[in-house]
Amino acid sequence: MAGEDADEPWKCTIYERKEKMAKYYVESGTMQLVTDADDDRGAALWAMHLCIEQVLPICPSDPLSAGEKSERIQQRGCYVLEPTIRTSEKGFGREDAEVHDTGELFAEWNQLMTAMSRLERQLQPVC
Repeated sequence: MAGEDADEPWKCTIYERKEKMAKYYVESGTMQLVTDADDDRGAALWAMHLCIEQVLPICPSDPLSAGEKSERIQQRGCYVLEPTIRTSEKGFGREDAEVHDTGELFAEWNQLMTAMSRLERQLQPVC
């Protein structure tokens, strides 16, 4: 802003990012994943994204072709989710894990991807 020292770092007053994200153990069906996330729902959404990314082209710059994805699935197997996705900061198989409905997560993931796609189209430079 005008009048402020240009060397002073800009601070966001609306949202302050956590310095360090928590580590989550995410499991459902054949998937077991350890990931960093802001919260347990974010970790579950990331697991959903990784599962869907196995078969769908998520973005235009997807590095793997359909054939390469098929080959990978045949080699390693495809993640198959259960009706719930469980997240814990303490480990796999915990009774105290947070339980997320897979269908609800898919709906939320779809809304996020739709919003990102719209933003990407709106932000493309007009030539």
